[in-house]
Amino acid sequence: MSLVDTIRKTFVPIHREGYPFIAAFAAATVLLGLLWGPLFWIGLILTAWCVYFYRDPERVTPVDDRLVISPADGVVSYVGPAVPPSELGMGPAEMTRVSVFMNVFSCHINRAPVRGRVSKVEHKPGRFLNAELDKASSENERNGLVIESPYGPIPVVQIAGLVARRIVCWTEAPDALAVGERFGLIRFGSRVDVYLPDNAAVRVAIGQTAVGGETVIAEFGGERSQPVVRVS
Repeated sequence: MSLVDTIRKTFVPIHREGYPFIAAFAAATVLLGLLWGPLFWIGLILTAWCVYFYRDPERVTPVDDRLVISPADGVVSYVGPAVPPSELGMGPAEMTRVSVFMNVFSCHINRAPVRGRVSKVEHKPGRFLNAELDKASSENERNGLVIESPYGPIPVVQIAGLVARRIVCWTEAPDALAVGERFGLIRFGSRVDVYLPDNAAVRVAIGQTAVGGETVIAEFGGERSQPVVRVS
């Protein structure tokens, strides 16, 4: 591997959605530095964090229709029964919800957990509670989409958090998504919920760290038993 390849692989690409924010942080840093020297270094740290926040690394995604892949980087904060948001038209029946919470240091690119065609995209205004709270699913601002997968419709919901004020979704019906394909992002702390039908067996546990586009969170056709885990 050449030196150029080594350098190229060391630096993670930045998503274009972050360019205006990075430029704003950098400009503010220069202005603050002109006012008072120490403020420049504070601004520089915040600018570096902004660059880090908008990183968009490549991921190696398992291509298997039986697998459901994590839609985001973060910690699995909930696994259990829940009714999908009413605006998605999935009815009142409970499904299995897997929630992945992203903090301000997580990569916030959101990826399709399954392949399929998007049949619906709905944005719902709401509050900005801590996204780790269960009631954030029903009260916070959110954007939901339904992916018609080979194993049935899979609702995926982007939820704004305490700091987040902007949900970005560049996918619309009737777009076709490949598993692991980028479909949006949420700025500055948030959560993504995936709703699974009865024929999906969960493969993650609460507290587990998930990698968007790589970690298998569920499997169709497998035994319906919660994984046994050990924290060490």
